[in-house]
Amino acid sequence: MMGEHPLPFDASLEAYERQADALLDALRAGNHDAEWCFKWEHPRFRGKSVDEVHTARLGPGDARIVVARMYGFATWEHLAAFADAVTHEVSVIRFETAVEAIVSGDVATLGAMLQAHPELVRARSMRRHGATLLHYVAANGVEGARQKTPANGVEVARMLLDAGAEVDALADMYEAKCTTMSMLVSSSPPAEAGLQAALAETLLDYGAALEGPGSNWQSALMTALTFGFLSTAETLAKRGAPADTLPAAAGLGRLDDAVRLLPGADPAARHVALALAAQLGHPAIVELLLDAGEDADRYNPDGYHSHATPLHQAVSSDRADVVTLLVERGARLDIRDTIYHSTPLGWATYLGRAAIAEYLRARGAPT
Repeated sequence: MMGEHPLPFDASLEAYERQADALLDALRAGNHDAEWCFKWEHPRFRGKSVDEVHTARLGPGDARIVVARMYGFATWEHLAAFADAVTHEVSVIRFETAVEAIVSGDVATLGAMLQAHPELVRARSMRRHGATLLHYVAANGVEGARQKTPANGVEVARMLLDAGAEVDALADMYEAKCTTMSMLVSSSPPAEAGLQAALAETLLDYGAALEGPGSNWQSALMTALTFGFLSTAETLAKRGAPADTLPAAAGLGRLDDAVRLLPGADPAARHVALALAAQLGHPAIVELLLDAGEDADRYNPDGYHSHATPLHQAVSSDRADVVTLLVERGARLDIRDTIYHSTPLGWATYLGRAAIAEYLRARGAPT
């Protein structure tokens, strides 16, 4: 909701206050987007259903917390400090201006700034993630309105790296320590721009690690698979990313490797393998795992869309062949995911998977 009308980085605190008031008004009017803003951003509703937003008593302070977090601040007080700093602290203004140049692809401005202020390339954001400029290339983990990938994104990345950007610098994103690579290979904007794999290779060219560092998303290849970016994962594998586990083989669709690795895989690895094979559309590997005793009705493991079943994820990824296989093998059609409380047919309808929805209805699936 907020992403539709983001405020400029030099907005006044009063402008943020007006946006918080408008958000609260929208919530009280029953606006669906406003409800989800509170569900995703307010710490009170972490891990809880959006239904709990309906029954909660929420006021202006709560709306301010949500707005602060959507702009990358932990609290309203942190946002207020930023709104003050950006009126007179040159280093803050400079950093924010450089970010705008990165997300818009303005290499002329960015190049001039890096030449005039070489220290800028290692500066850190005042926002809670503490990102470097390079992190913004990943279009993930930073403030939502800035999650964009310009057509010249690779040129932007090279400009920053040539200027001395630390390729594996860590930032605080999603309650974990994250590199640019880990955020890139889990990010939709660079994939939609057709640049995710090229950007990943650019980072590798400048020495980025394929595994670690950081406290989460430690394998770039497995992260790409988890978020459904198969072509990027294949590129990483070609560049030497380890793919010698059952989950990696299953995600990449390497049937021979999956057959070889299956006997030695533990239950946790088998569980992950089924989740990835279903999501990424590898029916032969799904069948292999079902034959080995994997349960198609079990929710996916933590870290692999654990709110949903393999059938939900196959629907989401528009993998009709996997959907058909799972249903023919007896997968239940009435299981609801734990976030949206919807069945596989509900997902198909909402996501516009018309052929899959028609098939599921024909099999008697409930909405």
